[in-house]
Amino acid sequence: MASATTSPPTPASLKRIVAASLIGTTIEWYDFFLYGSAAALVFNKLFFPGSDPLVGTLLSFLTYAVGFAARPLGALVFGHYGDRLGRKKLLVLSLLLMGGATFAIGLLPTHATVGSAAPVLLTVLRLVQGFALGGEWGGAVLLVSEHGDARRRGFWASWPQTGAPAGQLLATGVLSLLTAVLSDAAFASWGWRIPFLLSGVLVVVGLWIRLSVDESPVFRQALAQAEARKAARSAEAGAEQLPLVSVLRHHWRDVLVAMGARMAENISYYVITAFILVYATTSAGVSKQTALNAVLIASAVHFAVIPAWGALSDRVGRRPVYLLGAVGIGLWMFPFFSLVDTGTFGSLVLAVTVGLVLHGAMYAPQAAFFSEMFATRMRYSGASIGAQFASVAAGAPAPLIATALLADYDSSTPIALYVIAAALLTVLAVGVAKETRHRDLTADDLTADEVTADDMADGDPGERAEHPRKEHTQAPAPDARAV
Repeated sequence: MASATTSPPTPASLKRIVAASLIGTTIEWYDFFLYGSAAALVFNKLFFPGSDPLVGTLLSFLTYAVGFAARPLGALVFGHYGDRLGRKKLLVLSLLLMGGATFAIGLLPTHATVGSAAPVLLTVLRLVQGFALGGEWGGAVLLVSEHGDARRRGFWASWPQTGAPAGQLLATGVLSLLTAVLSDAAFASWGWRIPFLLSGVLVVVGLWIRLSVDESPVFRQALAQAEARKAARSAEAGAEQLPLVSVLRHHWRDVLVAMGARMAENISYYVITAFILVYATTSAGVSKQTALNAVLIASAVHFAVIPAWGALSDRVGRRPVYLLGAVGIGLWMFPFFSLVDTGTFGSLVLAVTVGLVLHGAMYAPQAAFFSEMFATRMRYSGASIGAQFASVAAGAPAPLIATALLADYDSSTPIALYVIAAALLTVLAVGVAKETRHRDLTADDLTADEVTADDMADGDPGERAEHPRKEHTQAPAPDARAV
C-alpha cells in the first residue's frame, strides 16, 4: 500500500535532489577536511607554538579529534528532529552551522596575538563543525535514498558519498595552490585563512540549491500515516516512542553492525589522507607540496570510482562490495607504506590512489546499506547514530594514534597493523549482517516504524522489530538485474 501511494521521481527531479545533496555534502566535507589538512600543516605552529614539532602536531590533531567527539551529539539531535520534522530542514541548518564555524576559523587570532585563548576558540569552533557534520551525513544520504529509484539505490545514494572526496579534492586543491604561489612565511601569516573564508561563498551557493528541493516523499508519507494512527489510537494504546528510543530498542543490532562496518572505512581514510601529510613530510622526506598533490590526484580518482562501486552493489549486493573493500584495505597497508617510503612522487600517488579506491568499495555502498537497515521514521536517527558513534572510536583518534605510534616506534609497521586490526573488525561486522539490497524503504512503516511500548509487550522485541526488515520477495527481482 505504501509503495503504491509514492510516485517515483522524474529523472530531472532526482538529478536535482542528488545535486543538492552532493553540493551540500561537498561543502560540509570541504570545511571538515580543510581543518584536518591545516592541522597537519600550520596549526601546530600557529596555535601550539613552543612545542617539539611532532608534539605540536599531536596537539593539533587532538583539536581535530574534538570535532569527531561532537559528531554523535549532532547525530542524536539532528536524527531526532530529522525523523520528526523532515530531512530538508535539518540539512539546511547543518550547512549553516558548518559554514559559519569554518568562516569564523578564518578570522581567528593566533596564539601570538591572544595567547591561550586562541586554541580554546579553535576547539570551540571545531566542536561546532563536528556537531553539524554529525547531522549532515544521515540526512543527505536519506534524502537521495528515499527519493531514488529502488533498482539503482546503491548507485544514486553513492553520489552524496562522493561529497567526501570532492570536499577533500577542493580543500587539498585550494591549499596546494596557495602553498605553490605563496612563500612559507606568507602562507603561515595570512594565506592559510583564505580557504576558510572561502567557505562563506560556498555556503551561499549550497543553500540556494538545497532550499530548492522537496522533502522526501517516503518521509512525508510515513509522517501522514503516523498522524492518522495517532488520531485513531486511544489514550490506553500507548504513545509513539521517540526515534532514538525506537532505534536502541528495536534496531540495536543494526546500529552495532553499522559501527563495526565503519571501523576500517573511517580509520583507513584518515590515515591515508590526513596522517599521510605528516608521515610523508617527516619520515619519507617529501615536501608538503608533493604530498598535497598526491592526495589531490588520488581524491579525483576516489570521486570517480565511488558511483561505480555503488552501481556494482546494486548488481551483487552491498555486503560483497563492502567486504572486498575491507579485505583489500587490510592487505594494502604494508605495500602502502613501502611505496610512500621510497619518497618518489609516482609511488606516493600510487599508494594513496589504490588505498582510496579500496576505501571507496566500503564507502560507496554504505549509504544505501545503512539506509536500508532502518524503518522510515527512525532511519535518520538509526543511520546517523551507527555512522557517527563509530567515528569517535575510528576516525577521531586515527591521525592521533598513527602519529603517536610513529613517535614511539619510528616505524610504519605498528600503523599498518592498526589499520589491519580495524579491517578485521569490519569484516566480522559486515560478515554477520544481512544483505539489504532488496529491502523496500516504505513497506515496514505500519509496524516497526510506529511501534509503541504496548505494541511490543506481547513478544520478543528483537524478533518483532526485525520481522518487518525481512527482504520483500514480491517485487525485488528487477532490482537484482538493474544498475
